[in-house]
Amino acid sequence: MSKLRIGFVGVGGMGQCAHLQNYAVLGDCEVVALAELRTDLGRRVAQRYGIPRTYANHTEMLASEQLDGIVASQPFNRHGVLLPDLFEAGVPVFTEKPLTCSIEAGEKILQALRSSSARHYLGYHKRSDPASVYAVEEIRRLKETGELGPMRYVRICMPAGDWVANGFAALLQSDEPLPPMDWDPLPSDMDEEMQQAYSAFVNYYIHQVNYMRYLFGEPYAFSYADPAGRILAVHSESGVPGIIEMSPYETTVDWQEEALVAFHHGFVKVQLPAPLAHNRPGVVTVYRDPGDGARPTEIRPRLPWVHAMRQQAQFFLDAIHGKRTPLCEAPEALEDLKIARDYIEAMRDGCC
Repeated sequence: MSKLRIGFVGVGGMGQCAHLQNYAVLGDCEVVALAELRTDLGRRVAQRYGIPRTYANHTEMLASEQLDGIVASQPFNRHGVLLPDLFEAGVPVFTEKPLTCSIEAGEKILQALRSSSARHYLGYHKRSDPASVYAVEEIRRLKETGELGPMRYVRICMPAGDWVANGFAALLQSDEPLPPMDWDPLPSDMDEEMQQAYSAFVNYYIHQVNYMRYLFGEPYAFSYADPAGRILAVHSESGVPGIIEMSPYETTVDWQEEALVAFHHGFVKVQLPAPLAHNRPGVVTVYRDPGDGARPTEIRPRLPWVHAMRQQAQFFLDAIHGKRTPLCEAPEALEDLKIARDYIEAMRDGCC
């Protein structure tokens, strides 16, 4: 088969180091064009990665290129401005998380998506870590077989830490000023303080909000917010409780995020590396205690030396080919914004 033709819209820090450098080494695609408002930066990035054509904006690129997919690494509060144009190309589009900065803007994105033939995938990269993929397959199997009893509890702990892990070492930078740009509107029924709290939450903790649903394997709803802002409690559609611990402590030269999915007679635990750590998967532990005096077992499968961002890029190519992948699509991402809103409203109202 011929290589997939990929176009990039934006090659800033995440565009280069979380995305472009991964697509550049995947054998079944070719990055044929990029659009970058900072034209000198675009030229230098294209030269480094052997990209044949550069454009000053996405409109010029879409008018000139026949693409199989688009990677648009942009500030999330520009998605509503940009995505309707990209959807008109009628090809799969990938953006970073979250969907946008408000439910209202998200609904407009979905309306534009449904009016096109495009598909929209979001970069919740933790779903693409080899450890997460293994863990979710095992969780689903355990739920089906019932060999460890029912699922009883899910816990995600995300301490603030060094998420970069030297991942910007190869970044090309520019002093070029950005032109004036349009931005998605913030929630119209929130005051400025609440808007800022909402934006901060969806920028930083929306990963865990989405990861919780991935681990549950079903929808869930908000239950409780502690006044200190460290615990977000939820319950799944089938009644399983879950907790997201938000920065109960901080690290400066490490990343210690983990998830625990507990069953009656054991658990599946995932320890995730820093988001921009290269060639390092997470760690999975599966613990079984059958009871009746039987000896408990614990396994940690050896996983390939592939990091989540690299595998996420491959999964997007697979999605273009019509294969099923763990990537998140736009309708589910809108649900994340709704959970975030419920949490921020509870914090505002002091409703615990």
